[in-house]
Amino acid sequence: MSFAAHSIPVLDATPADHRKSAVHLMTLAAVWLTFAASGVVFSEPAPVDILSAGLMILLPTVGLILVTPLLLTYISLWLVAASGAYLAATVSRDLADSLTHTSVSLFLYLVSFVIAAFIARRPTAHTKLIFSAWIFAAVIAASAGLAGYTHAVPGAYELFTKFDRVAGTFKDPNVFGPFLVPPFLYCLHLAITRSATKALLPLAGAGFFAVAILLSFSRGAWVNLALAAALYVWLAFVTASGQSQRTRIILLSTIGALITIGAVLVALQFDTVSNLLSQRASLTQSYDVGPDGRFGGQQKALDLILSNPLGIGAQQFTPIYHHEEVHNVFLSIVLNAGWIGGGAYWIVVGLTLVLGFRHAMHATTWRPLFIIAYAGFAATAFEGWIIDSDHWRSFYTLMAIVWGLMSAPTQEAR
Repeated sequence: MSFAAHSIPVLDATPADHRKSAVHLMTLAAVWLTFAASGVVFSEPAPVDILSAGLMILLPTVGLILVTPLLLTYISLWLVAASGAYLAATVSRDLADSLTHTSVSLFLYLVSFVIAAFIARRPTAHTKLIFSAWIFAAVIAASAGLAGYTHAVPGAYELFTKFDRVAGTFKDPNVFGPFLVPPFLYCLHLAITRSATKALLPLAGAGFFAVAILLSFSRGAWVNLALAAALYVWLAFVTASGQSQRTRIILLSTIGALITIGAVLVALQFDTVSNLLSQRASLTQSYDVGPDGRFGGQQKALDLILSNPLGIGAQQFTPIYHHEEVHNVFLSIVLNAGWIGGGAYWIVVGLTLVLGFRHAMHATTWRPLFIIAYAGFAATAFEGWIIDSDHWRSFYTLMAIVWGLMSAPTQEAR
């Protein structure tokens, strides 16, 4: 049974002759600007948050969304998660902090739903619009980070690096790195779908992003990139239209891997890079082990989860029970929202993975774009086991793309 077949139509702003109105074009420009600004997150609220708030009002008003039963399921699960978090906040010791954190979460849930409905309205065109803006944001963020790391611009090192790690236009290298993974995948997609001569630029772009991710020295980002690239190449291979396309995927993926490896080897010639890389490449760090380390904190979190069905409220674990965050979003979300709210989070992530994989096996005009978003989402979800990613905007954007494309009618609106 197709959920998309029973969609709830929203005002169609596209004239019958398919020409876009000025309001339509300005709205699309606002969407592009929002995602182009998503790579600047020095503080919160970031520019993208203010612009996203505007889109939540603008897109439904203009009629550039399509709400389906599947998307109603999506937002319903997020509302359960938010309700659980608000309930948990009532037992927290710092009500203000818990309410603030939970309200930000709810905002991200709502934005993700609206973007998913926007994508469902015109799946291919709107997804390409978002990815093109994401590429722009990634180029700016990575260029700033590398300019700072190499001291190419006076004062840039202090602004764009953190603890000798590239952070770009983000406040945290651990968020900067994963943000570049979907643009990396999009570059692979462009290389695979273009002619041989036109494939060189996106392959170079993939290598550029890979170097920036490497220099973030984020173990989670490295894992994210490896998993996302492997899953993307595999899905692109098994869903390819013929043997010639499969051969092209293998060839260009190999070239891309060699370019990336070559760029990494060049970077390793610098002592500052090789020394920090050897330190960060260890599976465990000194701060991971022991009762006061990362793993000890996760054991405390698990004990608290079992003894507090309603949760303890957001932002309560670090100031009261442990000196740092849980570093596992699947544990921290249950602490924040209790068994019910945390369970809703687990369910929506699980459904995204299961339904998304099924959708990837169906032949649609937008399947190549879907595979990019799905591979990026799956890798980010896996990274959630080692980091608190509950407020990562890129995570909710990828999820919005996946659910939006799954909800879109088989025949695209033009």
